Amino acid sequence: MPEPTAVNSMFARIARRYDLANRLLSGGLDMWWRWRLVRNMRACTPTDILDLATGSGDVAFSISRNIPSANRIVGMDFCQPMLDEAIDKQADDSKKRYGNISFRQGDGLDLPLQDNEFDAVAISFGLRNMGDRHRSLTEMKRVLRPGGRLFVLEFSQPICWFRPIYLFYLRHILPWLAGILSGDRTAYVYLNETIEAFPNRDALSAEFLAAGFNRVQAQGWTFGVVALHTAVK
Repeated sequence: MPEPTAVNSMFARIARRYDLANRLLSGGLDMWWRWRLVRNMRACTPTDILDLATGSGDVAFSISRNIPSANRIVGMDFCQPMLDEAIDKQADDSKKRYGNISFRQGDGLDLPLQDNEFDAVAISFGLRNMGDRHRSLTEMKRVLRPGGRLFVLEFSQPICWFRPIYLFYLRHILPWLAGILSGDRTAYVYLNETIEAFPNRDALSAEFLAAGFNRVQAQGWTFGVVALHTAVK
């Protein structure tokens, strides 16, 4: 499992160029993936929502724009420089659309939140960085209300024929290109290594069940490169 201090330091180093790197390295697909997550969440009409590992706030902002039932959105991350990027975006929004979002620092392994506080919890590309996945899942379950839903968007294992192409990109092209874009090649070597080691959809679904969730489902997108896992408390 990742070491939290090292992960925090890594994201702090790349915070200023994180959005640019995401867009270019994914060919813009990261925006589409996040939009599909929000579309799935909208169907359950949540009012109180936690966006965990919010990073620079893209999912929180999308929830605010696209889910009319969202009265309160908490964007939480343990890396303050990433949160600073989100806070700056919120302040710079000329239309002042995001008054229902508050950004807070917090550790995904020990959430500074009350039990049964949210109708929905989302985490996008953050579960892979948790130092203890089981503990983080049980914390997400704790802060959900009974019947509340969890939405986890995360890298997964691609379908067989696409896997060699994908691994070549991860191992050879992505770190080189990311080093140019972000100035920190090491951070994206970490990305490659954690993606390759991450469980496939079936294995991760089993971890959700072990954490006490039910009605666990997984959808693979883009040849299985990413997956949206959903579950109910």
